[in-house]
Amino acid sequence: MKKAFKIIGKVLLVIIILLIIFLLIVFTYNKIMMNKEKALLDEPLGEMIEVDGHNMCIYSEGEGKHTLVFLSGSGTASPILDFRSLYSLLVDDYRIVVVEKFGYGFSDVVNTERSFDTILRQDREALSKAGIDAPFILCPHSMSGLEAILWAQEYPDEVEAIVGLDMSLPRSYDNFNYSKTERFEKIAAIGRELGIIRFYYSDSSLPQGLSEAEKSLYRAIACKIAVNDDVINEGLAIHDAVKKIDGAPKPDIPMLMFISDGKETGIEKWSEIQKEYASELSNATIVELDCGHYVHNYKQEQISEEMKEFIGNIK
Repeated sequence: MKKAFKIIGKVLLVIIILLIIFLLIVFTYNKIMMNKEKALLDEPLGEMIEVDGHNMCIYSEGEGKHTLVFLSGSGTASPILDFRSLYSLLVDDYRIVVVEKFGYGFSDVVNTERSFDTILRQDREALSKAGIDAPFILCPHSMSGLEAILWAQEYPDEVEAIVGLDMSLPRSYDNFNYSKTERFEKIAAIGRELGIIRFYYSDSSLPQGLSEAEKSLYRAIACKIAVNDDVINEGLAIHDAVKKIDGAPKPDIPMLMFISDGKETGIEKWSEIQKEYASELSNATIVELDCGHYVHNYKQEQISEEMKEFIGNIK
């Protein structure tokens, strides 16, 4: 029996040593790649705007009667590149704007509290300093749905419509496990520091339609800032945001809500929550899509056509 335990112990020791060697190799490789990728990050895709003593990246192109402001979901490493497959189909008709909140894309990681009141104030200030004036058609993905609703509630003159790209709603978080999500994100952050996250951002997991150079840029951004403290802290602020939103009437503005099959959200009754919310509004349209959560990377052609028709009917 003692001999068997010794053999098992030696096997476990070898496994641990091999694991440590593997992690050291991955860590070293990632550091080498990050050093090579520094040049890719020297020229932001958008304009850097000073807000609260830090730099926030605002991307803008095109022109038109309507200004579409895209707001990314939680943890999307590069919102500018993530939304490109959709807004590239809309830029000939509208002014396109992508806000990269602190902790995202080319914007600074600020490591401060990330209440939705703060996020909204900073986003509005950045847009104003960039010379991008309301009214806006907000196009939120996932968690940014909360910001869009709060925006429309508190500044109704600034929001003429919302186009939800599988956006989250207050009831999406009724059974949300905040502590479990925080633990997962902190583990993911460790994975970024070790370099393991680089393997996640393979070509197949990146947004559709990106060139090889854009894929390399997306990967460089993700390996530098994915799942940072800003992302974690804003997730912890969801509860207070939901409470505040629930304390005010639903925004009475036109809404076009694209809904995924819900399988990638991890939230039960995803589509039912969306439909119930829309049923309580006077001017909301639901479009169900048979695809994953990043609807703008799966059904961009359909979404762009539906958006053009919807925007054309806004009075």
